[in-house]
Amino acid sequence: MANIHHLLEENKIGYHVLKTAGDLGEKLNVDVYVVGGYVRDIFLGRKLKEIDFMVVGDGVEYARNLADKLKVKKIVPFPKFSTAKIPYNKIPLEVAAARTESYDDHSRKPKEIVYTDLKGDLIRRDFTINALAVDLRPDRFGELHDPHGGIADLQSKLLRTPLDPEETFNEDPLRMMRAAYFASALNFDLDDACYEAIKKQANRIGIVSQERITEELLKTLSTDQPSVGLIILQKTGLMKYVFPEIDAMDGLEQTKEWHHKDIFYHTMQVVDNSAKLSDKMELRFAALVHDIAKPVTRRVNRQKGYTFHGHDAVGERMLEKIARRLKLSNELKNYLKNLTMLHLRPINLVKNEVTDSAVRRLMVSAGDDLDDLMILCRADITTRNPHRVKKYMKNFEIVEEKMSDVNERDKMKSFQSPVRGDEIMKICNLKEGKKVGEIKNAIEEAILNGDIENDYESAKEYLNKIKDEFKNK
Repeated sequence: MANIHHLLEENKIGYHVLKTAGDLGEKLNVDVYVVGGYVRDIFLGRKLKEIDFMVVGDGVEYARNLADKLKVKKIVPFPKFSTAKIPYNKIPLEVAAARTESYDDHSRKPKEIVYTDLKGDLIRRDFTINALAVDLRPDRFGELHDPHGGIADLQSKLLRTPLDPEETFNEDPLRMMRAAYFASALNFDLDDACYEAIKKQANRIGIVSQERITEELLKTLSTDQPSVGLIILQKTGLMKYVFPEIDAMDGLEQTKEWHHKDIFYHTMQVVDNSAKLSDKMELRFAALVHDIAKPVTRRVNRQKGYTFHGHDAVGERMLEKIARRLKLSNELKNYLKNLTMLHLRPINLVKNEVTDSAVRRLMVSAGDDLDDLMILCRADITTRNPHRVKKYMKNFEIVEEKMSDVNERDKMKSFQSPVRGDEIMKICNLKEGKKVGEIKNAIEEAILNGDIENDYESAKEYLNKIKDEFKNK
């Protein structure tokens, strides 16, 4: 049995907590182990985000004692499951009793919990790479328990389940989503038997709450190469249940102007490109949905081939319903809608002569999302033709150069007529109403078109010039 004392010691904060936990186990005569992701990530050299303890005994009682040792005043107990969270300020901690669970076919909530030992607990874990435990009692500190070959699977970069995968996924169907997430996060291959088991049971994802499904989807989008997990969702049939609008893209051809021919795989490339350009999960989500309406707007034109007229506007409307179903925040919903609606605008500027007026309008429409919109448009170039890429990138630089004046950009983000409504009513002798808004819009249009300067004096002079025209309407 291997001893990984030296690996544990490298993380100073974690090592202190583990030694404290082991000494407490000795004092209380309780077997205590560090398990799961912490052990896995030690071997992979990944950042250690939390510590999961497993005790053979009362998890809540042990957690209270450990919290006292670490000078944490309160724990968050879950007595029904004999688990507790300890909000330790240096690294989050969780304690769970060794247990097995049984489920019925219509819920992922366990109908029966049976307390067990180390062996019984590890065999019920989701994947072998998470079925690792390290003993913390002082006389056995650092001893690794790997009954299901998790270390070998880490070395082979393989995702496998300790039990038959059909049994593992049937017990908790959310594990099918977690398979996609871990494949993306770790860049691991999913075992063939797991693939087949997910294909057979994809529909069981329906018993999982939408919140948990969305959480795993967002985690997958947060990885360095989200397409790995997203393609697993697609190939196993899970995407049809998780995100049917994305599933509908698969196999649909489009013209090759600067895209992959297949809409789904073009989208996967855009998502990965956006991940290379930005760490922002929300931007990767926008990349996933930017062409969401292409399947419903796809038409055949004899001269042009496939067309997708209005897919930007249709996609923006579709996202209202999608956001409700996925239970997204209003902030994320509005962000996705805005980038979907605008994602063709910079590309059209690239195609055509770039005018100051068109750039101003784009800046006003995008507002605070302008930088992300430009990143999305760069990510959207997936052509394999290097000359075409060079041409588009050069034109994007021209557009961005026109936006580079920070003062102008800030003005446009909060753009509105320099002459306010109260003054318009006074000068035009009008009461509050529709005409005031029309005059204000006319002033703003004149600024955006470049007919007048974006300052108070120019706007007021223009107002005096057009006021009679509106008053007499």
